[in-house]
Amino acid sequence: MSLAVTTTAFSPGGAIPKGYTCDGLIPRLTCHGRSSCRSPIVRVDCRRPRCPVGTWTHCSSGISGAKLGLPNGVPKVETLDDGTRQGRNDFRRIGYGGPCPPPGKPHRYFFKVYALDAKLDLRAGANRDELERR
Repeated sequence: MSLAVTTTAFSPGGAIPKGYTCDGLIPRLTCHGRSSCRSPIVRVDCRRPRCPVGTWTHCSSGISGAKLGLPNGVPKVETLDDGTRQGRNDFRRIGYGGPCPPPGKPHRYFFKVYALDAKLDLRAGANRDELERR
């Protein structure tokens, strides 16, 4: 069964509103079509060709088993009250670091959910490389 991630904060392919950029809040993300999975992960990336460093990760969070999605304005702490562990983004901070591209062509951002069938026990504060090695 496939998964889809949606938000009401902006439309697919649309501009990300100012309140969800730079030091703003992560938009509420809802996931649909959940199959059985043991380690769901939400990740937000900017990728080439417009991101000059290749891939820039704005958010990487392991989601607790009780929910699949993230509410608006998740606190920027390593572990949430429900056990969700947040990773370190490429700004070297915990949680969501919203997009803040330089002037020029618009960048493209990818909001992705990974539903892993194996228990992925990453430490809070893990970065993208640590996640990908697992």
